[in-house]
Amino acid sequence: MTEFLTDYGLFLAKTATWLIAILFVVAFIAESARRRKHNDGEIEVESLNDHFRDLKETLEDSILDEYRLKAIHKAQKKQDKEDAKARKKAAKSDEEDDEERKRLYVIDFDGDIHASEVDAMREEISAIIAMARETDEVVVRLESGGGLVHSYGLASSQLERIRRRNIPLTICVDRVAASGGYMMACIANRLIAAPFALIGSIGVVAQIPNFHRLLKKNDVDYEVLTAGDYKRTLTMFGENTDKGREKFVEELEDTHSLFKEFVSEYRPQLDIEKVATGEVWFGRRALENQLIDQIETSDDYLFNLSEEADIYKVKYRPKQTLQDKLQNMGVSALSQLASRAWGAVSQSRFWVR
Repeated sequence: MTEFLTDYGLFLAKTATWLIAILFVVAFIAESARRRKHNDGEIEVESLNDHFRDLKETLEDSILDEYRLKAIHKAQKKQDKEDAKARKKAAKSDEEDDEERKRLYVIDFDGDIHASEVDAMREEISAIIAMARETDEVVVRLESGGGLVHSYGLASSQLERIRRRNIPLTICVDRVAASGGYMMACIANRLIAAPFALIGSIGVVAQIPNFHRLLKKNDVDYEVLTAGDYKRTLTMFGENTDKGREKFVEELEDTHSLFKEFVSEYRPQLDIEKVATGEVWFGRRALENQLIDQIETSDDYLFNLSEEADIYKVKYRPKQTLQDKLQNMGVSALSQLASRAWGAVSQSRFWVR
């Protein structure tokens, strides 16, 4: 039996190897075929009002007795009919825009060092500003510890598109909006944070390792040829000079100045020299320093508005290519085969003992 399980484990490993090789070949062919085709996606819209109602009804079904449930359902049906009549009446009215309920459009942004989600966010914002009125509101649930200046500069510019159209912009921070994350957050008309969310870090940092002495010790020459005094200031492998180092620090300080000017433009109430030290504050201290406007979680903010506004979560999902699907299938298949192979080997080892 032990020999059978060992052979079976080896068979699964060989099968996985062949499967991966075939998937890579197919994926390469598919990628070559679609190389010049545009990769479209789609916008998904979810009603958060329905989400909150589903949560409530699930709990009611588990807790309340049948008599009380019938009474609640009857009252809800009556309210739904009244709401439908009110909407129909508003649609016929010349003052439709004034009577229609406010809409909230919710976007989630989870930032990495490259602000990679900006590609999806630009599509979400384009869809929203094509539909939103000045009486509506956009809520961005933002989480980011910052990253590359140019990447977060673009992400901030996308949020500016909302402000320029006079659509109220609220940004909620539940965990962290620091450095590039705060560059985005400060654009909000209203900036809300949880009590212990990390806020601030209005500063700039650059770290560059240098291997010149290691290369020199091993008799390896590394040459950097440039046209222009400051085409390269500090490098990883060349010998850095005081002149290049001074220029690099000068550029760093200039970037910090631009950061401070940007924040001051949108939050003029700040004592910018006091808070632009690279420090971070928890939500309560951030409120004291006027880095934010309100202490509250995004859940509470949206839930409290769900009775008076229609709330829609907007999400852009890129269209999956054949290559993406094959890769996902490959990873899934490999994971299952590896799990089975490891299980067989583990059992055989256990029985050997």
